[in-house]
Amino acid sequence: MCPSRSILEHVTSRWGVLVLAALAERTYRFSELRRAVGGVSEKMLAQTLQTLERDGIVHRDAHPVIPPRVDYSLTPLGQEAADLVHALARWTEGRVPEVEAARVAYDVRRAEAP
Repeated sequence: MCPSRSILEHVTSRWGVLVLAALAERTYRFSELRRAVGGVSEKMLAQTLQTLERDGIVHRDAHPVIPPRVDYSLTPLGQEAADLVHALARWTEGRVPEVEAARVAYDVRRAEAP
């Protein structure tokens, strides 16, 4: 398996995209990020953050205080990835009518085929 494929999977995964989008706005604590992403389980968020941290995309800053405080932010590499994912999201939003029209045309062709 090509190394770039696993990186692409991490960045474009369901939760990876949403984490990148949220962290592109600002630094978050874990619980804040979980609320900002919405719908992600604690386990999946922790797993996603750990994977993105390992890839050098997310920075984890653990503060030595009681109670423990951990902040998550994007690294420069992560910011670059977030910008690219955001550009793809904007392209997708702008092409919804064309994609919907293509789906209708496809469905009509499939329904008419013998």
